[in-house]
Amino acid sequence: MQEAYRLAQEAYAVGEIPVGALVTHGERILGKGYNQTERLQDVTAHAEMLAITAAADHLGAKYLKNCTLYVTLEPCVMCAGALNWSQISRVVMGATDEKRGFRRYGMNLLHPKTILIEGIMAEESKALLQNFFSKLRT
Repeated sequence: MQEAYRLAQEAYAVGEIPVGALVTHGERILGKGYNQTERLQDVTAHAEMLAITAAADHLGAKYLKNCTLYVTLEPCVMCAGALNWSQISRVVMGATDEKRGFRRYGMNLLHPKTILIEGIMAEESKALLQNFFSKLRT
């Protein structure tokens, strides 16, 4: 999760919403990313989507069974759908997203076998997001 947080800080530094994500298999990082929707002018360029794509490319497979996604913010519905299709085994998330998080629409957006672990580095992740948005508004 510390690496995902470092990626979120990288996003912050370049003016992107500070969310970082990585996909691992055991101790090995298969893919990582941070939000790049502004840089790429692509609404789908969320940290999770970039990490999923990189991991699938690394494996040469579309399924991420026995893999874990670490993400600093609760995934949105789009990202939860991609996680469902990838059949990822675990999602470890930091801060919750009450406005746009997937759980607003129910837990069944993730694959039935996916384990969700929440609250890891939640305070740090939330503080980084709050700082980003407060600077954006001034």
